Amino acid sequence: MDILIGITTLLSYQLMGESIVLLLALPVPGPVVGMLLLFLTLLARGRVGTPLESTATGLLSHLSLLFVPAGVGVLVHIDMIEDEWLPITAALILSTLVTLAVTALVMKWTQNLTAGGNENR
Repeated sequence: MDILIGITTLLSYQLMGESIVLLLALPVPGPVVGMLLLFLTLLARGRVGTPLESTATGLLSHLSLLFVPAGVGVLVHIDMIEDEWLPITAALILSTLVTLAVTALVMKWTQNLTAGGNENR
């Protein structure tokens, strides 16, 4: 029964995210908005309930299966990827560099915050 409650919770937040995106015409995927809403709800509650935790653990244990549709999508659009390999490669390299830079800045900010603002680190 816990898994049914957990799946219903996840799908409800996804539905809320999809609804918000459609109503406000946001350029963001609905599941991302739903995940943000779920995150904010969990922050407000301060804990994750047992049904949601057991469902999330089950889904994460089979995470590799969720990459199969993405792999199929790549194979279906391989001609487009071959035609646009240069911009795709540039976007991948640029996004990786930006991610590394942001991660380093967040790490430095977190270290300064946890050290009480001590600049000797």
